[in-house]
Amino acid sequence: MDERETRRSGYPLTIPDTLLQSEAMQQACFARDFREIFRLVNRRTGSSHAAMAAAIGKMTSSRVSDIIRGVRGIRGRAVIERVADGFGIPGEMIGLPRRPWEGSPENIGETTDACTGVWTVVDSEVKPQDGTSAAALDAPGATALPFRRALLKGGIAAAAMTGADLEEVPQVAAALEDAHRYLDGPLIDFFRKQLEVAKHDDGALGSRKSLPLVLGLLNAMGQWARDVKPTVRRELLSVGADGAEFAGWLYRDIQQPATAVFWYNQAVEWAQEANDPAMQGYMLLKKSQMAYDDGDAGRILTLAQAGQHERWQLPARVQAELLQQEALGCAMIGEPFSLVEQKLGTACELLAHAADTEPSDLGAYFNEHTLLLRNAVTYTEAGKPGLAADLFGKIISAGALSRRDVGFFNARRSAALALSGEPDEAARIGSASAKVARAMKSERTMRVLDEVAQTLSRWRSRPVVREFREALRAA
Repeated sequence: MDERETRRSGYPLTIPDTLLQSEAMQQACFARDFREIFRLVNRRTGSSHAAMAAAIGKMTSSRVSDIIRGVRGIRGRAVIERVADGFGIPGEMIGLPRRPWEGSPENIGETTDACTGVWTVVDSEVKPQDGTSAAALDAPGATALPFRRALLKGGIAAAAMTGADLEEVPQVAAALEDAHRYLDGPLIDFFRKQLEVAKHDDGALGSRKSLPLVLGLLNAMGQWARDVKPTVRRELLSVGADGAEFAGWLYRDIQQPATAVFWYNQAVEWAQEANDPAMQGYMLLKKSQMAYDDGDAGRILTLAQAGQHERWQLPARVQAELLQQEALGCAMIGEPFSLVEQKLGTACELLAHAADTEPSDLGAYFNEHTLLLRNAVTYTEAGKPGLAADLFGKIISAGALSRRDVGFFNARRSAALALSGEPDEAARIGSASAKVARAMKSERTMRVLDEVAQTLSRWRSRPVVREFREALRAA
């Protein structure tokens, strides 16, 4: 029996070290992905839903089942603490203080690499994974100890330092130690750069790989915003609003809508405090797009229209995206196709005249390819799946999309083909999409493919359709 199990002798359930130290569990804890945490405990320890509920306390087995299926989530700190204590997850690993069963805090620095995956504390010295000591990276005459204390003080926030330029390490450490004095423009630029890294990795690696960095950054910004001067706080929260919006998107992709809503609301609150009207208007667009996940046509339409008010001072690209989103809402409520086409045409004209050098980065991703892909979705909703399938095919074949987006829009293409009465081609494209969805862990893509499988059910005896259903099960 190891030391952790000895300390927890009075607890009914303790997950083994092999599971606790696995990459899957570390990432799930870092992202506070309780669906994945519960799934791992259930499958890898053999614990029943009833046993897990009893270990956590004040929880039923049906709620455990709902969490694993993604129907319900966990948000309250008290519940998160009960989960950590029930399963034996160290506090630092899930963004909590040390738990009572962990023992004295005197050895807290011995295993921080299990949480951060980037920095390892060995003999009171912080070392990157390449073995270079942090002391060697610091300014002349400095030691590693201040940075070590800063990392431990920051907890999960320290994990946000992945990918940092080595020259930035001393400044980051100083800000962790004394935010009021050191957190300034250059360090806020550091946060911006780290968010850009995460956004790039999202398309290439998937949402679950990007979440730890993003949540670490948000945790750090939320923590340090309490200690800085008001002018710096507003600038910091403006960056934080951008990060919170991105976190909401990541949770949308892994089908955790309750958590996505939390981060979208956080983005609005931070944008309001930062006096950033453009971000507030932009969040109306994001909430309209999230309403599409629920099939709420009325909400899609009214949120898109509200986002077009002049008070938001939005760049032309975002205005074009909002107009395209309004067209989608019109298609879903059954407006004439001529009206839908008119709005899509106006959005295209607006985008064509948008300056590449607009002062705001909002909507920078929204280009001609993005517009055409969204148009294809609109055509599907307007009852024109043949047009949609052709348009999806042309844009995907251009090779400008990330791997994750190719998988997702191939799922949309597959859906359009199925609705057009082309089961074999729909199944072939769907199988390719399922492989990407499995690799990227994109549950949003899987949700679309599940709908495709339902549409193809009347052709289930066809060999290609059977292969698609097998690929879907494997994913």
